[in-house]
Amino acid sequence: MTDYKTMYTEKLTTPEEAVQLVNPGEEIIFPINPGEPPMLLEAIPKNEKLEGNFLHRMLPSSGPLDISPHKLKQVSIFLSGADRKYYREGFIDFLPNHFSDIPSLLLKRSPHPVIMATVSPMDEEGYFSLGTSPSYVASLIEHAKTIILEVNENMPRTFGEKNTIHISQVDALVENTVELPELPTPTLSDKDLEIGKIIGDIVKDGDTLQIGFGSMPNAVMDCIMDKRDLGVYSEMLPDKIVDLYEQGVVTNKHNPVSPGQTLSTFAIGSKRLYEFMDNNKDIVMLPCDVTNSPVNIAKVDNLVSINSSVEVDFYGQCNSESVGGMLYSSTGGQADFTKGVRMTKNGRGVICLYSTAKKDTISTIVSELAHGSIVSTSKNDVDTVVTEYGKAELIGKTFSERAEALIAIAHPDFRDRLRQKAIEKKLIVEENVLV
Repeated sequence: MTDYKTMYTEKLTTPEEAVQLVNPGEEIIFPINPGEPPMLLEAIPKNEKLEGNFLHRMLPSSGPLDISPHKLKQVSIFLSGADRKYYREGFIDFLPNHFSDIPSLLLKRSPHPVIMATVSPMDEEGYFSLGTSPSYVASLIEHAKTIILEVNENMPRTFGEKNTIHISQVDALVENTVELPELPTPTLSDKDLEIGKIIGDIVKDGDTLQIGFGSMPNAVMDCIMDKRDLGVYSEMLPDKIVDLYEQGVVTNKHNPVSPGQTLSTFAIGSKRLYEFMDNNKDIVMLPCDVTNSPVNIAKVDNLVSINSSVEVDFYGQCNSESVGGMLYSSTGGQADFTKGVRMTKNGRGVICLYSTAKKDTISTIVSELAHGSIVSTSKNDVDTVVTEYGKAELIGKTFSERAEALIAIAHPDFRDRLRQKAIEKKLIVEENVLV
């Protein structure tokens, strides 16, 4: 019988020694926060061989390393508060993506990358779990040239396809028992609660949800506590999922893909969420090219996909990742789900946003997207848009009908101005006659 504990001991080393396995020109890939390995991250600059290397991160838990980009070019896959400013200053680069495409994009860049990840402790059969963050890393393990792990007792052991790494695949490992990064619970505003109620009315008993994190999604989850037998098929597992389970709201009874189980690809939340996930076979963590494949999403009947946006124009184009013409986040899985939900039976895609921004000084319902804005969801994929003033069902509507519907859910202070813009663009004709 193979002595996995001996193999473990032989590969256990210091972070400084572990990062020496990275050779010049190789590309390093980290999982999504909280799967990032903090000790290994801190040790990377101590590898004096670095030259022409890359480090890829998504929703990082900390800012970039202070290291020359000629030695190590740092690339974001999804900007967060930790790296947004550094991208704008040109210190880090950005890789555009649909979430479902990230594994193939990274393999295109580097067919045999270096994987560094925080994992749960090894089990008796020699397996580590990627825990909260299989996402794109799970699909890259079999292609990796080098695998370096940071073992953390606080990383939950989770289950799912490609969610494990065997000790025989590991080149080096370190131990670091620290608390996982947590997200603070957002404070809900009156706008959040109104949006939550509107979307809550869209959700029916037995539906399956795709939903993320933030104040608006939290409000939605608060407003569906009276529903029954809901399922969850989502790229992200939010903190509120624990409440939904405990209240008997989520049972996955009608989940057509995996009855009785919640399917997701990454989780960020509180210690309570991580403890709930640990050794919980009702939670299945899958690679993002599985969960976010429009082909797989199309199999989820009665799916309600809920995503947020920054601004929506009269045509239905949604900018969900740039502010003032500057990149703010990324497309993430929004395009995957807005396209996939249209192919489901009885699927409904919801885009939600506040009707105003900058303390009610600008409208987020606009005649045209701001100069330099990025189109995250195309006019052909948008379904229903929700603000605190109501819902606009755009699917199957003409441009003129869309303009009318969106103006109706804009902030009242901007409706006359928006109507005038629609008239100027000939989307609304004051008199329905040829001239």
